[in-house]
Amino acid sequence: MSRSLAGDVITLARQRPEAPALLCSGAQDQAVSYAELVEECERVGAELDARYPDAGRPLALQAAKSAVALATVLACMRAGRPLLLASTELGRDLLADLVARSGCQAVLGVADDALTHRPVAQPDESLPPVPEGTSLLLTTSGSTGTPKLVPLSGDAVDAFTAWAGTAFSLGAGTRVLNFAPLNFDLCLLDIWATLRHGGCVVPVEQDRSVDPKYLIDLLETARPEIVQAVPMFFRLLTEAGVPQDFPSVRDVLLTGDHVHRSVRSGLSRLFPRARFHNVYGCTETNDSMLHTFTAEEAAALDVLPLGGPLPGVQVEVLVDGEVLSGAGTGELLVRTPFQTTGYLGDAAKDRFPVRDGRAWYRTGDVVTRSADGGLALVGRTDSQVKVRGVRINLEEVERVLNSHENVAEAAVVAVPDPAAGRLLHAFVRRHDETVTGLQLRSYCAAKVNRAAIPAAFHLVTDALPIGPTGKVSRRLLLERLA
Repeated sequence: MSRSLAGDVITLARQRPEAPALLCSGAQDQAVSYAELVEECERVGAELDARYPDAGRPLALQAAKSAVALATVLACMRAGRPLLLASTELGRDLLADLVARSGCQAVLGVADDALTHRPVAQPDESLPPVPEGTSLLLTTSGSTGTPKLVPLSGDAVDAFTAWAGTAFSLGAGTRVLNFAPLNFDLCLLDIWATLRHGGCVVPVEQDRSVDPKYLIDLLETARPEIVQAVPMFFRLLTEAGVPQDFPSVRDVLLTGDHVHRSVRSGLSRLFPRARFHNVYGCTETNDSMLHTFTAEEAAALDVLPLGGPLPGVQVEVLVDGEVLSGAGTGELLVRTPFQTTGYLGDAAKDRFPVRDGRAWYRTGDVVTRSADGGLALVGRTDSQVKVRGVRINLEEVERVLNSHENVAEAAVVAVPDPAAGRLLHAFVRRHDETVTGLQLRSYCAAKVNRAAIPAAFHLVTDALPIGPTGKVSRRLLLERLA
């Protein structure tokens, strides 16, 4: 269990009881101290012990970020209780399915600064129990089907938070902006590594996370030193035309997906004193690779390198089931000290091939390796479709469209067609509304295979729909077409 993390936070509360652990809305008078957070952790722990004496059976927590929610996670870590972190966006049926498959005994929530409890039925005894040592149960996005349950051991949590503290000089009073919801793996750095090393978490309110004015005010008043977020956060800031900069920020971490060059090129003005990092990882493995880049590189490259593996991380590239020894393109495999050993219930066991007694993870990401060993992300294996017999990667077409100087964002979906097999439809939001679909078609024709030119261009004025991970949702775009 992740008792080292919880123990370190408790020790910090004894050493520096008045130090701020949490800055709500960035206002100093709304700070939650380490002593207050640990006091709430102990109160919640006693409540859970009284209600749920079976500490081996998981609990679920579905709550937005708050002092009570964070104290609940710490209390479960401290007691060795496996805890399923459930998205607040989950529908009732999907939540019930995850709770049943993980064998949770209750769903916890937070209302009026107090825990709420919703007991659930006894688990199906035929279901496999959570692996011994499980601390957190995360979930995949479910963008290609039912979300999978990802058990993460306390040892993995401790290893990751120890690495993050060293890599980004987390220490007493370090303020870290937390954009991701509580159930995201990004919180292992934003929240848990920050607290373990005595820093101060600056949470973004979930229901205001797409409000540029709120985000700008928060950066101004809370003055975080480290900012990690998905592309949507940085796009909101750059498109808002923020007149000021944020000199308090010393490290900016881009993660979750490819950040368009037009967005990256504006980061040095917003964060003039910051180092910039491209972070690669998956829910199943946590962060695997890191590339630190300059403002010049951000503006010049269409795709940033994935960078080098973190300490203890191994990477390989597979082509037709064989390990690639030189330059080429294939599926990325990783093995990290921070990863799960498999999905709960043995789902998709082939994604975790075992070699030398240790599990690797087949990421499903297609990468290109250069002659000097550098890796760059191409797309997803599940983003490849055939158009008139030609294999097309949707993400490559999207990158071409996004490289157009007057395209704000673009996404491409594949629609079944009896003649071509699939037809590509491009959804494009423009900076300049005089740009036409015909012009975009000509632009693509000069840069991609003929089969990869979208058959239809849908020019929109609103931002493209976002899924639960902060990425543009192709599923929602296909629903629009339907």
